[in-house]
Amino acid sequence: MTETMIGIIGIVTLLLSLFLLGSPVGFAMAVVGFLGYAAISNFDAAAHMTGQTLWTTFSMYGLTVIPLFTLMGQIVFYSGVNKKLYHAAYNWVGHIRGGLAMATIAACSAFATICGSNTATAATMSTVALPEMKKFGYNPRLSAGAVASGSTLGVVIPPSVVLIIIGLSTEQSIEKLFYGGIGAGLMLTVLLMATVIVICLVCPTWGPTGPKASWKDRIISLAGAYETILLFLLVILGLFFGYFTAAEAGAAGAFLAIVLGLIQRKLSWKNFLNAIRDTLKASCMVITIVAGAMIFGKFLTKTGIPHALASGIGDLPIPKVMILFIIFALYVLGGTIMDALAMLLVTLPIFYPLVVDKLGYDPLWFGVTITVITTLGAITPPVGATTFVVAGSAKDIPMNDVFKGVSLFVPAYILCVIALLLFPQIITWLPGLLR
Repeated sequence: MTETMIGIIGIVTLLLSLFLLGSPVGFAMAVVGFLGYAAISNFDAAAHMTGQTLWTTFSMYGLTVIPLFTLMGQIVFYSGVNKKLYHAAYNWVGHIRGGLAMATIAACSAFATICGSNTATAATMSTVALPEMKKFGYNPRLSAGAVASGSTLGVVIPPSVVLIIIGLSTEQSIEKLFYGGIGAGLMLTVLLMATVIVICLVCPTWGPTGPKASWKDRIISLAGAYETILLFLLVILGLFFGYFTAAEAGAAGAFLAIVLGLIQRKLSWKNFLNAIRDTLKASCMVITIVAGAMIFGKFLTKTGIPHALASGIGDLPIPKVMILFIIFALYVLGGTIMDALAMLLVTLPIFYPLVVDKLGYDPLWFGVTITVITTLGAITPPVGATTFVVAGSAKDIPMNDVFKGVSLFVPAYILCVIALLLFPQIITWLPGLLR
């Protein structure tokens, strides 16, 4: 049996173990990678490769960024900041038709600046926004779609776990990826909110108007967002002026979040322990996926499939932009059947050299753009992790309606990618200001 055939069998086995057996992504990739490597070489070589890869991965200093930023987000979540953000956004746009849905997306965008996770953002905003929209008679599809799509901003707007992993995998500056994510995240936020306006123009009854807040109430409500502003400025300006490395920025942000929670007496001992627990669970899951993907990547490299695939696609007699669209389509397809983070870790060694070296695209632009594209995987079936989180919170909204609502926002992602392709400065301008 050829090495290529063993590689194909390994990929098929991985997909089957994920969807038929429901195996954890990290462990499935590690086991398949180990067995495939052993089939090509031998057991001793596979054992040596696995041990060395695990040691290298778990001893990477760069991975400390993940638990530190995750802790900051969890502390803020248990301090109740999500409710303040939603209340502030509601006071400003709640009186517009579809305003509550737009307020939800705006609050998701603000919460994303201190969270970094789409599922955490979805869980947080679902508990606040869905009951309010139900109370004002919003169509369930619009309500669920707004929360699910808005929650994906958690992995585009910094600090983002996905951008951190891309930086570590491609040896890029995490700080520059963060700044690139700001432009892309704002663009996607605007397009998602514009989608709500279009939906309500076509179906006015889907998003009834709410009571209009006074200017005094609007200004006062902004005070509830000061924690978010402080934390965002600490991280982003600290990175911009070179006061912090990415890991130090995460530690400083987590410390300030704890101090703010204690000063306001919003962070009880119980909530603090819950934040630590959730941070450990999320961080261990991500790092396990990283380790499993590294082992599986070693196996794929051994088969020669990545090189052959990259060469084959790169040598196609078509314009380079069409090759880029093919790669984007593969990311969208892969994101619908596989965890987005695992998808990135497995495919980056294949497509990153092709796009950057052969096609000549900017590595920073590519890293941020594929982050936007893979967010589609968080809302599309059969995986659709964010959509399932929203459906789990909205017991009275059928899963079918949740997915139908999400589908209404898909054009916003497509338009965002087209805008990023036509105007790469949206991503590259801010990072270009870094020293």
